Amino acid sequence: MKLDSLTLHHISMPLVSPFETSFGVTHARECILVSIQSEGLTGWGECAVDREPGYNYETTGTAWHILKDFVAPRLLDLPITDAAEFQTRVKNIRGHNLAKAGVEMALWDLHGKRLGKSLKDLLGGLRARVEVGVSVGLQENPEALVKRVEKYLADGYGRIKIKIKPGRDVGDAEAVRRAFPHIPLQVDANSAYTLETCQVLRPLDRLKLLLIEQPLDEDDLWNHHKLQKQFHTPICLDESILSLQHARSALEMDACKIINIKPGRVGGLSQAVLIHDLCRAQGIPVWCGGMLETGVGRAANLALASLPGFSLPGDISASDRYYARDITHERFKLDPGSTIDVPSAPGLGVTVDKAALKKACLAELRLADG
Repeated sequence: MKLDSLTLHHISMPLVSPFETSFGVTHARECILVSIQSEGLTGWGECAVDREPGYNYETTGTAWHILKDFVAPRLLDLPITDAAEFQTRVKNIRGHNLAKAGVEMALWDLHGKRLGKSLKDLLGGLRARVEVGVSVGLQENPEALVKRVEKYLADGYGRIKIKIKPGRDVGDAEAVRRAFPHIPLQVDANSAYTLETCQVLRPLDRLKLLLIEQPLDEDDLWNHHKLQKQFHTPICLDESILSLQHARSALEMDACKIINIKPGRVGGLSQAVLIHDLCRAQGIPVWCGGMLETGVGRAANLALASLPGFSLPGDISASDRYYARDITHERFKLDPGSTIDVPSAPGLGVTVDKAALKKACLAELRLADG
């Protein structure tokens, strides 16, 4: 298909409540939406970047630069067939996976709309609804954390993930486990520890957690291998898995027993599917992580999580968990059984609320061939 133009939308959306991790506190979520116009249709994608380089080195500023000066010129000069061809065209742009993933998502949306097929069907998804959980940021103290978890359980979430960091780890997890002895519970360190400081987490093994997510630095696969030997609780890797090659290396050296797949982090939905296929072939559980996505990225995550290898609840959550007003007309709601319906309309299955987009937009740039 021939692409007529590509438009970048730098947006900022206030969260319903601050979200704190070991990286810091987020009050408003910035990202870049990508819209691609082709033959009367518009495809939408989300670059799940942030204003600051905490979770990832990419920011809204770097993504804007890479998309404008390097990605867009490779798309607007020649027709493009599919995501595989897109990956070939941007292969010599080293890194910048979040930027690439946003454009690839828009191409999937376009492709689905042209064929009249949902993203779930295009990816090979099987489930009409997927099981989800909720990610709970750091709270003022363990008592406040327990109250926040109690609220989310009352809302209907079946699986709880709490953020931890040095000084706010075992005590928080123990408080939640005492209050709720039987809930599926996991913790996420976001790379906050070293192999040495991680020894304070040993009591977590007594709490029957689903997993301990990304305790060490993202480039520290070998020490994750050492750490997994010391824990009965499965180690799950997130930031460390930037590609299919990273996933294969992590599994070969037994650095983890579970992998969190985020399509943005690995460079696109097509790359996420490859990692899913690798893990499924080896019997490794995977789940879909979240990055405070708008309805655009949330729709894509739901479609991805409908694939058969996603056997653990994802960090997808309902729209109102994060935004009073989302960027899409469709709002994802939590259903009984802690599930959310996967969109079934063509492409991503959502439509962008132009009024909400205008209100959230900080900058916009349209790029066209010639």
